[in-house]
Amino acid sequence: MSTIIRWNPIREMAVMQNALDRLFEEAWSGGRANAAVSTLPLDVHENDSAYMVSASVPGLTADQIQVNFHDGVLTIAGEIPQETREDARAILLERTFGKFQRSVRLPLAVSVDNIEASLENGILKLTLPKTAEVQPRQIPVRVGSTVISNN
Repeated sequence: MSTIIRWNPIREMAVMQNALDRLFEEAWSGGRANAAVSTLPLDVHENDSAYMVSASVPGLTADQIQVNFHDGVLTIAGEIPQETREDARAILLERTFGKFQRSVRLPLAVSVDNIEASLENGILKLTLPKTAEVQPRQIPVRVGSTVISNN
């Protein structure tokens, strides 16, 4: 006895779409997930006096990272080298490698001469102090010749 199965064209199209998605994903990454790094994820925080930026750059040394600030734009660039092994063939390659660059425009003026950068345990930390002109300040109110402070 034969079983009749109803043909579902929508299911067939979904299967074909998934196969094409996998094909293009493998073609773009060379068969490896995240084979090349193009951007760098950042955490950017702000307080009244400065911007604080953190980026994960595991395995890099300070001389492998370039940090530039020009016309209000912070740029971090570098290259994560690909580990190669002559004595073995790769089974799975998921760690990222390649050149990366990330630029972020900061909304307020920064005191370029006071920018600090440090690298510790694979975390790049930048402190970009705001210029005195853009920092909030308390304006004392005068009553006659007496100055009243609202601290």
